[in-house]
Amino acid sequence: MNKRIILTASFFGAVAVLLGAFGAHGLKALIDGPSLEIWQKGVDYQFYHTFALLYLSTFARYRNKLINIAYFCFTFGIILFSGSLYLLATRSISHLGFTEFIGPLTPIGGLLLVLGWIMLFFAAFKDK
Repeated sequence: MNKRIILTASFFGAVAVLLGAFGAHGLKALIDGPSLEIWQKGVDYQFYHTFALLYLSTFARYRNKLINIAYFCFTFGIILFSGSLYLLATRSISHLGFTEFIGPLTPIGGLLLVLGWIMLFFAAFKDK
């Protein structure tokens, strides 16, 4: 479990750096300011929760069900929250026809992130 969490966090961290650089240098001339802010918000939250995953890995040695739930919530929260923001920010250049259906994924991803923090709280509370 610990290895899986660290591998996931490492992947999300590397992708966040790449997407942050792409937003700052590659997208700057292609999308408007508000869309670039949406992109950056996705990068920021991906980074925050990458660090949360790394911290979560310190609890993995206890094989606690709450850690598994928090891992799931953080992982899919990042994918849904940040991923939907990336798609929404680039809809003017991607011309994807389904972006109107992506908007509702953002709050679902946000809810998963909140649940991940709540599970981490209870895992820490339960820790001896």
